[in-house]
Amino acid sequence: MLRFMFVGDSMTIGSAGEHTWRYRMWQHLRDTLGPEGVAVTGPRTTLHDKATGEPLSHDYAPDVPPEFPRHHLAGWGEGWLHMAPQIAAALHRDPADVLLISLGLIDLGFYTNADQTTANVSAFITAARSTNPGIRMVLLPVIPNIRATSDAPFASEVSHFNELLAKTVADLDTPASPLLLASPPLSYDIEVDTYDGTHPNASGEHKLASAFATALSQGWGIGGPYATLAGDDTPPTFEVLSKS
Repeated sequence: MLRFMFVGDSMTIGSAGEHTWRYRMWQHLRDTLGPEGVAVTGPRTTLHDKATGEPLSHDYAPDVPPEFPRHHLAGWGEGWLHMAPQIAAALHRDPADVLLISLGLIDLGFYTNADQTTANVSAFITAARSTNPGIRMVLLPVIPNIRATSDAPFASEVSHFNELLAKTVADLDTPASPLLLASPPLSYDIEVDTYDGTHPNASGEHKLASAFATALSQGWGIGGPYATLAGDDTPPTFEVLSKS
């Protein structure tokens, strides 16, 4: 059995009433690895509650089944800066074999520049390995949000960070603790795949899950190609994502 931990910001924790891309990814892993082949770990279980502004909700979309494991390490307004000091303890409490990480937008938007954010990426990786020297990590580059369409310096910082992230993943990748850089879905469109220019709607959830699924499948032979599941909305067209 492989144990996965989702690590992320508001795009990963999700809000009350949503499925989240975590759920879409769990469906994919369950269907490709088998129900006994996957576990989800993490110290948190809640969704963000927009009414209170706190992570207090347990109300996923009505059709999310009770057997979906809600565990994660994600938080609204949290980034590499916040997760680097927490990951060692989180893995000690809730061991995982693979981290699926989507972080960076909040860092660049409010806290740190690209170079500082990259330093926090390295600190996170070091801390994770201090608890589990064999941990595997899949890292998703920052997907520019609506702010990048009107704030050129921010857009430039996002682009610069993604370049630094690719270099960091290449430099810190080891046989004992391999790293993968996922490729953002080329068809991701903030006008179509988000509900507010940042946070994924149903099609965006599928596309984020597809990015991680493709990295796992192509990079490590885990799972398989992502396929939209029966009963969901009409699927988006997914691009073939390359392993960087």
